[in-house]
Amino acid sequence: MSRKPTSYWEYVEVEQLLSLQGGLEENDDGLLNDEVLFITIHQIDELWFKLVLRELSTVRDLFAQPRVPEQALAAAARGIRRVAEIFDKAADHFSLMETMTTRDYLGFRDKLSPASGFQSAQLREIEILLGLSDAQRIPLGHEHSYLDALKQADGSPSPASERVERRLRDTPSLRDAVFEWLYRTPIAGSSPDDEGDGARVQAFVDAYVQAMKKENDNAADLATHDALTPADGERLRERYRLGYEASKAFLEAREVEGEEKSRLSRIRAALVMIESYRELPLLAWPREVLDALVAMEQSMLIFRQRHARMVERVIGRRIGTGGSAGVDYLDRTALEYRVLGDVWAVRTLLVRREALPPLAEADAYRLAPGD
Repeated sequence: MSRKPTSYWEYVEVEQLLSLQGGLEENDDGLLNDEVLFITIHQIDELWFKLVLRELSTVRDLFAQPRVPEQALAAAARGIRRVAEIFDKAADHFSLMETMTTRDYLGFRDKLSPASGFQSAQLREIEILLGLSDAQRIPLGHEHSYLDALKQADGSPSPASERVERRLRDTPSLRDAVFEWLYRTPIAGSSPDDEGDGARVQAFVDAYVQAMKKENDNAADLATHDALTPADGERLRERYRLGYEASKAFLEAREVEGEEKSRLSRIRAALVMIESYRELPLLAWPREVLDALVAMEQSMLIFRQRHARMVERVIGRRIGTGGSAGVDYLDRTALEYRVLGDVWAVRTLLVRREALPPLAEADAYRLAPGD
């Protein structure tokens, strides 16, 4: 069957795309360039967010499988790193926004009220898909919940609220799927369903804690060697002691009890093992996935921080158009909207390669002959 020749402008829908920058007007003919810039950048961000949601959903679906194929981890890492790159590019847009002066922006800002970037349903979807909990959310201002801010002015559902409601039903989150994968990771050759798994995991943790203590004591000796006064030396040594105790408590998941404690401790032990023994062939790609996850969340945090600085530069610390605390709200999201805290925290526990205890059943993480 013959097909009509495809043109670039039809495939990309250029004419339709270029007709969408009018804001509240039928088209952009009567708008100042600053307003068209503002609309265009936000539309580009929404297109980036669409790509992010596709990539994160694919990665989440991979890790949500009962068994994650080893050969699929490379594609997962690539998808996660693509998300990091997208947020890097989106953060670059803020330098374009900063070409507007305060007076330029104030010329059309009132048109936005009470709209707010907080109403970006896709950004809320990204947070939900990643695993941000309701308990972590920072109130915007007058609304009862972030979902209320996405509804129509009369409280009825909107396309934005319906989109987010659908995403809330789309489980598990990426964080939960990845942590379930980590929980199933064999530690010292032992899997959760193996007889005696708890004892083997505890033996791994105990050996690693001893290595941590030795490294911490050596670091404390070096730090206190040139202390100006005995009191200064004691202060430094106490700081190192408290740091070691906090690291040990984290690895043992002391902040929770019962089955949750053993489960979380096993997940953290898996993180430590993958990071520490990454030279073993079957741990190389899992470690690449973990590093990609940190890079991705770092890019998202930088995006939020860059957003806050752009807003402060252009309009200072005014109240946001949607009633938020403006820059203060944005700064808090950059500090508090983390969902992969455990993956970051493990870096505090890592020791030099030379200080690592031998890993039991290390051959289980080597390639079989012929692979």
